Amino acid sequence: MTTTDYATYIAGLPRVLAAAATVFRDVRGRVLLVEPNYRDGWALPGGTVESDEGESPRQAARRETAEEIGLDLEPGRLLAIDWARGPKRPPIAAYLYDGGVLDEAELKAIRLQEEELLSWELVERDDLDRYLHGGLALRLRAALDVLDSSSGAAELEDGRPVAG
Repeated sequence: MTTTDYATYIAGLPRVLAAAATVFRDVRGRVLLVEPNYRDGWALPGGTVESDEGESPRQAARRETAEEIGLDLEPGRLLAIDWARGPKRPPIAAYLYDGGVLDEAELKAIRLQEEELLSWELVERDDLDRYLHGGLALRLRAALDVLDSSSGAAELEDGRPVAG
């Protein structure tokens, strides 16, 4: 196979997006959610992996967190990876990392990226469905279950655990 043939082959492969987010909690176990201004529903701090720049999902989680809420913190362990499909977009490989427990000083230091976010809130686990749409609530619950059990990362498809 020539270099040109290989480049043509690569260009013809299916497109898959990657996203990464960080799960932050407070001392009471509430989860930090952000309210985007560009779509309905809330989200975790995070966003798209800039793979053209050679960025890894872990690097994207840190960059997006710093951009969105002003906290430049190294993500902890991988909690969940979700292969999420949607009717109007390519599949997304969504990575969730542990952001740890934020203390009072860190919570006070949060500064929202006003171009993308309206507000942030600490949300009880039982209230997540009121804030999060579709698979994101399932994905986050799986990540929180990993934290509760100290088990390895959850492998998900559309927010649901994969039998393995």
